[in-house]
Amino acid sequence: MGIQSLNLIDLPENYNMKFYLYHFVRWPQLSFVAENNEGKLVGYVVGKMDDEEPSGHIVSLSVMRTYRRLGLAQIMMKQTTAQMKQVFGAEHVSLHVRKTNRAAYGLYKDSLKFKVDTIEKKYYADGEDAYVMKLLLD
Repeated sequence: MGIQSLNLIDLPENYNMKFYLYHFVRWPQLSFVAENNEGKLVGYVVGKMDDEEPSGHIVSLSVMRTYRRLGLAQIMMKQTTAQMKQVFGAEHVSLHVRKTNRAAYGLYKDSLKFKVDTIEKKYYADGEDAYVMKLLLD
């Protein structure tokens, strides 16, 4: 419930509980949360694997605004990508990011070393384009 609540607060794309449960049951090793000292959820990442090839995908990532720039997103992303490689043998991981989300783009490009692979036109429900970014896992 905390993940869905955080998603509703922080992100324009929202998912129902069935969506999250599917990912947690199918790939439990690929989701992580961050909590504050009081045990309140302040961030999460949800990942999945591609059924056709050994590659992972970041489905959703969010950190509460008041907890950003502390490295939580980077830590959770590294945990998820490491699990994708170690548990599932992923060769790369992909994600989508809004072209206007400069903060997320900077995190993925500069801190996590993802590279833009393509641009997916009108990917989001509001018609905004997305960068499709990839990280090779070595």
